[in-house]
Amino acid sequence: MSGDPQPLAGQVYAVAGSSRGIGAALVGRLATFGAAVVVNGRDGFVVDDVVEAIASSGGRALGVTGSVADPAVAHAVVRAAVESFGRLDGVANCAGIAEPPGSSILTIDSEEFAEVVASHLTSAFELTRAAAPVLADAGGGSIVLSGSAAATGIFGGSAYPAAKAGVTGLAMAAAADLRDAAVRVNVVLPGARTRLSTGDDYHRHIDDLRERGILDDGIHAVAANPAPAEYVTGVYAHLLSPRSAPLTGEVISAAGNFVGRHAPSELQLLAYADHHGLPPMTLDEVAAAMAPR
Repeated sequence: MSGDPQPLAGQVYAVAGSSRGIGAALVGRLATFGAAVVVNGRDGFVVDDVVEAIASSGGRALGVTGSVADPAVAHAVVRAAVESFGRLDGVANCAGIAEPPGSSILTIDSEEFAEVVASHLTSAFELTRAAAPVLADAGGGSIVLSGSAAATGIFGGSAYPAAKAGVTGLAMAAAADLRDAAVRVNVVLPGARTRLSTGDDYHRHIDDLRERGILDDGIHAVAANPAPAEYVTGVYAHLLSPRSAPLTGEVISAAGNFVGRHAPSELQLLAYADHHGLPPMTLDEVAAAMAPR
């Protein structure tokens, strides 16, 4: 982040879903930057291992077990930071699970859909809802949520892309709500090697998407061999840190040593007529307006 070996000394961050994958890499790096961290995950033994690894390297960490999709756990994560380290400067959500192997809108059932949405979107909401008033009362802070390029549909599935699209929408709305309180909310779309992007099921899935023409060769090549999770932690750490202020309401892609900013979507005018005194458009008029150009 800078020439200072501990640029985040004195800062306190809580990271949901940090017992494995990107979250575990992130809390480890935040600790090396001098921050105190709250580690969270659903497996208490794994949480303890991450906390012990940070402590053995001279860092400050404590663990809270459970899914932050549960509001009680989300509030416990925030409370642990304040009660144990005296403050909270930011939170990040890296929690999430994969869809069932080979899942699509034709195969996924309601229970599976709800489980995936809870893991990604509900967890983002509950962590944001728990942290926002604490950060606002403290005079500001940062919330970083994890979205995905899968929200565009290019990686197939249904629950995962729907949940990730919801995360981005939640972040944009929360950023507007919290702007006056100096609480910043941003989204990272990470590309990294984790349990969700490795294994036979994953490679069969992306190979199938390429064969069906949904995934092009370039994106397939990147998806088949993503960089380690450590490569995206710098983007998360920067967005959490005070030095990224006043950045808010942004969607940032990060993969390997690539960083990209997603520009706001633009509305393309297709047709317009003042509705006062005019009837609704006919189907022919609608068709003409929407015809490919």
